[in-house]
Amino acid sequence: MTGEIQIRKCTTLEEFHRCVELQKAVWNESDLETEPYVAFVVANQTGGQVLGAFDGNTMIGFTMSVAGVRNKAPYLHSHMTGVLPAYRDRKVGRALKLFQREEALSRDIRLIEWTFDPLEVRNAHFNLNRLGAIVRTYIPNFYGITSSPLHRGLPTDRLLAEWHLDSKRVIAAINDVAPEPSYAPALIRIPGKPIAGSPSFPIPAAESSATSVSEIQTNIRSAFQSWFSKNYAATSIRFTSSGADYLLHPWSDF
Repeated sequence: MTGEIQIRKCTTLEEFHRCVELQKAVWNESDLETEPYVAFVVANQTGGQVLGAFDGNTMIGFTMSVAGVRNKAPYLHSHMTGVLPAYRDRKVGRALKLFQREEALSRDIRLIEWTFDPLEVRNAHFNLNRLGAIVRTYIPNFYGITSSPLHRGLPTDRLLAEWHLDSKRVIAAINDVAPEPSYAPALIRIPGKPIAGSPSFPIPAAESSATSVSEIQTNIRSAFQSWFSKNYAATSIRFTSSGADYLLHPWSDF
């Protein structure tokens, strides 16, 4: 990265403790729900990743992944990525993910997965539009109800992002190249209202009340699960004047 911010592997106990401190600053969860430093030790030791973003000697962001095997092939599950609020919107998260991709490919790992809240549309934009991930799985209440104020007391419903590291789609996205026609978003544009039978639905702004957010979560859970059961994948998100639209394609497009 430009300036003083650098991305590198974390390998020492001191760095793992700093990851825990940063984790607390980002999520503000209870001690019971905070990953201890030994989880970072194990991730590093067993083929996962612990990567840090540093401004000089100060850690300002990190990502931690654990190793897994699916269909006899290795992959990484990126468990958490966090950046201090003062350093957001400075491409630190993107730098962490790109370093994560290169490190995985250097070990012949071609898939990284992670979960994200479908209501956090900025994360969806980053994951789908900027990184080229796709989503084919919806997991209701993945972590249960947590103490983090970021979760607003709601069930922790999550979308499972699939980042196929050396796919044409990902390479195009990380190089800011327009996608090929077969990967273009479906031609469905909805100004804030869902339309029956359309694989696209809006997500209102974050300032919505807790009651309306709960209703939105229930509605989009049903919509995602319905379209995923029909072999559709979420491929992009578009912002509207009243929220955002997720766009989906048949799995056969990938």
